[in-house]
Amino acid sequence: MNRKSSTLAIAVAIALSTPALPALAQSGAQTLDTVIVTGTRVADRTVAESQSPIDIITPEALQSTGTSELATALSRALPSLNFPRPALTDGTSGIRPAQLRGLSPDQVLVLVNGKRRHTSAQINVNGTIGRGSSAVDINAIPIAAIERVEVLRDGASAQYGSDAIAGVVNIVLKGSGSGGSLAVDYGQYSAGDGNKYQLSGDAGIGFADDRGSLHVAGQVSQQDESNRAGPYLGTSPNIGNFPDIGEKTFVVGDPRVDATAVSANLTFNFSDNVTGYANALLSNRDITSFAFYRSPNHNNQGALLAQVYPNGFTPQINQYSRDRSIVAGVKGSTEGGFSWDVSANHGENTLDFHTRNSINYTYGPGSQTSFYDGRLEYSQDILNADFTQALDWGLAYPVTLSFGAEYRKEKWKQLPGEAASYNDGGLGIPGSLFGAQGFGGFTPNNQVDADRHNYAVYAGLEADLTDKFSAGLTGRYEDYSDFGDKFSGKLSARYAFTDKVALRATASTGFRAPSLAQQSYQAVTSSITDGVFYEKGTFPANSAAARALGSAPLKAESSTSYSAGLVLQPVDRLYVTVDAYQIDIDDRIILSSNINSTPAAQALLSGLGLPQVTQFAYFTNGLDTRTRGVDVISSYTVPFSASSLELTAAYSYNETEVKKFAASPAAFAALGITQSLIGRDEIGRIEDSFPRDKAILSGTWRSDRWELGLAATRHGSFTVRNSASAARDQTYDAKWIVDASASFKPSENWKLTVGADNLLDEYPDRVENLVNSTYGMMPYSNYSPFGFNGAYVYGRISYRW
Repeated sequence: MNRKSSTLAIAVAIALSTPALPALAQSGAQTLDTVIVTGTRVADRTVAESQSPIDIITPEALQSTGTSELATALSRALPSLNFPRPALTDGTSGIRPAQLRGLSPDQVLVLVNGKRRHTSAQINVNGTIGRGSSAVDINAIPIAAIERVEVLRDGASAQYGSDAIAGVVNIVLKGSGSGGSLAVDYGQYSAGDGNKYQLSGDAGIGFADDRGSLHVAGQVSQQDESNRAGPYLGTSPNIGNFPDIGEKTFVVGDPRVDATAVSANLTFNFSDNVTGYANALLSNRDITSFAFYRSPNHNNQGALLAQVYPNGFTPQINQYSRDRSIVAGVKGSTEGGFSWDVSANHGENTLDFHTRNSINYTYGPGSQTSFYDGRLEYSQDILNADFTQALDWGLAYPVTLSFGAEYRKEKWKQLPGEAASYNDGGLGIPGSLFGAQGFGGFTPNNQVDADRHNYAVYAGLEADLTDKFSAGLTGRYEDYSDFGDKFSGKLSARYAFTDKVALRATASTGFRAPSLAQQSYQAVTSSITDGVFYEKGTFPANSAAARALGSAPLKAESSTSYSAGLVLQPVDRLYVTVDAYQIDIDDRIILSSNINSTPAAQALLSGLGLPQVTQFAYFTNGLDTRTRGVDVISSYTVPFSASSLELTAAYSYNETEVKKFAASPAAFAALGITQSLIGRDEIGRIEDSFPRDKAILSGTWRSDRWELGLAATRHGSFTVRNSASAARDQTYDAKWIVDASASFKPSENWKLTVGADNLLDEYPDRVENLVNSTYGMMPYSNYSPFGFNGAYVYGRISYRW
């Protein structure tokens, strides 16, 4: 048995032998008998009866901290979810990806009311978790709109299609025709920055003699930037003249964000057996993050900058994200046990990019200082029909037959910015860089208008074969217009030894189609690596530049997953689930390492119209991986005469091993390139750059007037590998983060809350290597699973009716 297998075996043994108290932190009424709608077509299946592991995250859990971000709230309730807060990573600083079970952010399928949610137009191309991925931006969904979140921690491509390798997150919107709430929040970090204001609320309306209901929700928030930049400790970083910089010139932290989001969820009963439904989600976010500071003599432009920015300047990267979705459908049932659901689904995300507080040196002192850099657009349209039929096969209970079909069309566009954002103004300044400093605009050569469509059919059977044994079988076939077809299947089973002990297991195959952004994104941007400026070209695999550098067309990722688990209720009010799993993924799509161009490579790229590129990367099916892990989830409620104490706890352990990675293409040798296509930093990002384990312990005491909450989360250690040298690798220690809140209810409707996230003001270890920290100015790692902002103190006033 190797070291990793031994570690996993020990983790499983500890999990099975330790009393668990978990994750669904401060979840209120969470029990194993909650009815679920994710991962099953059976109408009355509960969490305990599920053949796959399911977590239910309640509104109380989502609102139990000071955050306004759904991804942050989920990461504090789910031990298997990791949501870092990177800075100085261009668009990824504003729209940050999350990962489930240590896998890529785009290997999780997100649903809203059971319907596929569209992905963001953003693609992550910088040095963060999820580099190369294009994922759903779940922070576009207001927390005030959510009734609960169901998280299926199991492969589900056979049930839902592409992306469901790590699992499925189904966000269920509030649908009641009555009741509502209104809340005002304010908070800031203990360092005195990152001020956040929020107004949120929801309301239900019944109409047509209660045949119809409409529930609306909204959230308006404003967040100031935070800054944890350190002082400059270098002497000659080769990125300009830095006489007096650091904390006041660099901005390393959360972005500045103004956000508005609204939702509406409508149902109407045409008859006892036919219901129409629709939901819409709309959000706008104005996000400003920051690039590297340019000194007063940056790039030897002291004379020019003396006229425009005599003290140097920090470019601002502004993203304006518009997110829209609407789903409408009709569903019904017959007395014979036949039910149907037909729907249409449209979703879109548009990202406009600006660079502000900047300059294009080649236009001289007359250069504009604000630039429109271009736009990314993604849209999807889906037609979906699902059917179920109860079959009497002489068993203890009816067999549920499910089948359906789906048509999906996707579009992705990359549109150029204004000419000054990327052009050479013609002044011929030696050593200067074209375009807006900080984030150069997309050029007409980068323009993309890509689309594809796919058809899918599926069928499944699920049944309680006896009072103790249930099983399910599902198969799905999909045909994509751009890369071909895929088939996936799933087999699941559950056996109840007693009412207190049940065993469940699944085996499935799955896939993830390469996103249109991965197949199409191309840009040349400035970056800094080890204190050296580069003009980095990112190319789609099928572009002329990537093909000349040895790329191959992308194909779909494929996966094989196994899981086995226990569902336990040893005593009243104590619920425990333990699930171990293994996920093998072949042909994982990643963005290659940043490869330094040799003179021959630069000459080749110059001949293709890319004269500036001194570093390049392209997308490739570069890795085969194996992920193994175990999740333990439980809760226990202690009743008192006039109050209750809810104890929850969770533990998650997972490790990913790269089984095989693509060798450098022959074109590299011909061009004199000695770097590996997939370097040690990229392998490290997959294997080590996230905590292998995470534990959550929490308790909430509730009475008629008071509510006191305390939660402690242990984020395990992680390692960041350096691209150039193992001597510059660093392992960051595990950290405990404590959150606390206290609420007082002066009446039945009002609640006053004060709280602190990261109460003890914990920070991650500092970056030890001077070069790795950009000579001290970036003192913390972007891979820190809880960020690096310190304590956040907040207050909330809420009213419910």
